[in-house]
Parts: sequence; C-alpha cells; structure tokens
Amino acid sequence: MGQKIQLGDQEYDIENLSEQAKSTIANLKFATNRIQELNNIQALLQRAKSSYIESVKKEMLSSKAGLLIEND
Repeated sequence: MGQKIQLGDQEYDIENLSEQAKSTIANLKFATNRIQELNNIQALLQRAKSSYIESVKKEMLSSKAGLLIEND
C-alpha cells in the first residue's frame, strides 16, 4: 500500500500521480516543514525576547533599589 495524500474530500495514491504532481507534492511537503521550522524558531526567539525584557526589568529595579536581584 503506497502513500496517500488528502486534498479536500479526496484521497489520492501518490504512486498513481504524474511526475509533475509528485514533484509538486514534494515541494508542498518542503514548504510545510519549513513553515513549521520557522514557527518553532519564532517561538524560541519570543521566549528569549521575554527573558531579556525580564532581565532588563530586574536590572532596573536593582539599580533603583540598590539591591541585587538574581535568579538561580
């Protein structure tokens, strides 16, 4: 049993598709995987940004209060 792809309500056996369709499906899979990778990178960078903001806030509070506030 070969690989299948579902487009809308229809399911297609990839082995029965033309070479052009197979190439297009490969490009679709690549694009989908790349989008997911970029979404993961965006989430990672957003977490880093939030962490940097928190660090700056703590540094500013430490400067105003004259106390050193650190995370372990």
